[in-house]
Amino acid sequence: MSTVNVTIERLGAQGHGIGEANGIPVYVPYALPGETVAIARNGDHGTVMSTSSPSPDRVDPPCRHFGPDRDLCGGCVLQHLADEPYHAFKRNLVIEALKSRGLEAEVAPLFIARPGERRRVVFSVKQTEKEFLLGYNRVETNHIFSVQECPITSAGIVGRLDAIRAVGQSLAQGSDTFRLAVLETLSGLDIAAEGLKELNDKQRRAATETILSLRGVARLSVNGEVVIEQLRPVLEFGGTKVSPPPGAFVQATVPAEEAMSNLVLAHLAKAKKVIDLFAGSGTFALRLARKSKVHAVEGDEKSVKALDHAARNTPGLKPVTVEKRDLYRRPMMPSELKAFDGLVFDPPRAGADILAKDVARSSIKYVAAVSCNPATLARDLRILVDGGYRIKTVVPVDQFLWSAHVEAVALLEK
Repeated sequence: MSTVNVTIERLGAQGHGIGEANGIPVYVPYALPGETVAIARNGDHGTVMSTSSPSPDRVDPPCRHFGPDRDLCGGCVLQHLADEPYHAFKRNLVIEALKSRGLEAEVAPLFIARPGERRRVVFSVKQTEKEFLLGYNRVETNHIFSVQECPITSAGIVGRLDAIRAVGQSLAQGSDTFRLAVLETLSGLDIAAEGLKELNDKQRRAATETILSLRGVARLSVNGEVVIEQLRPVLEFGGTKVSPPPGAFVQATVPAEEAMSNLVLAHLAKAKKVIDLFAGSGTFALRLARKSKVHAVEGDEKSVKALDHAARNTPGLKPVTVEKRDLYRRPMMPSELKAFDGLVFDPPRAGADILAKDVARSSIKYVAAVSCNPATLARDLRILVDGGYRIKTVVPVDQFLWSAHVEAVALLEK
């Protein structure tokens, strides 16, 4: 390890400042373009020791847990960057991903995220000899610190941290680390514990009694099994009420979900029959069914059942059919896509390149591609463009505030 001075030239894809030391790129967390910093260098990684010329784009981070002189939370990476350059950074992640695949497309302005919008977070939990820890991992480690605030997260979760800690303590098994995924629903918090051993009767009673003593907790599940459900957790997708299964995927913020849904619905407005791939519990499918017949395909059986139940119990929807199917093992064949004139797909971070090849060979006129990973989105869009599709626009959506992650919605026509 050596100490050197570097001038930060740009931000990397992970939000770290990048400078050069002896002609070699060095990645420096918490440093901003234009700053000259003294760093402790370890290979291609630098730790800021001092800053001689702070950037005019540097701002005070709003959270006590962010920054090298604080608790070093590993969640956010860009709380110290002013809004305008931060928004440009997020949009540029999408632009550069498209360029890397030789794609020219209109990239719209970023849909902006705001503090306090996050309705789903995952806490790490551990009971040590000295204290009980519920929080996030420190940056680049597996060490947990107890979170006291979280400006990205909804008041409905942050204001219930004491209750969430009580639930975690009732479940703790020795010194093993586990996770609590907390989702704010219309009927209360839905808490899903993962990574625990099977509960014995004593532990189950303790957890149940804890939930009964608290207000505002709708359901507790452990490893997908419901321990107690005081109220059915309910979300609303475009006016349709849905009860998602424990730990199910949902969009992290309501404003981002609505923005993406509005883009998809407007693009597929002329489609009479739409297929929704990686449909989850119906984020898009149930909204689309207000005007179009929908076939929803999803690999998680419980999510399929939740979607189907919601569709069957909502008056005024067009017909909705569902199919449980692992789209990685059994992608849709072009012959199966003939019946549809609109398609939306929202795969995991790995994207859906095999599926994109099948869609590219189809005659579907309107396609909406939703992604949380610009790199795999660009790869899949390249396949679609080579198959005869034209990208109308790509809209970046900042759902994960102050992180290096960005969502995007691409709208295409054959």
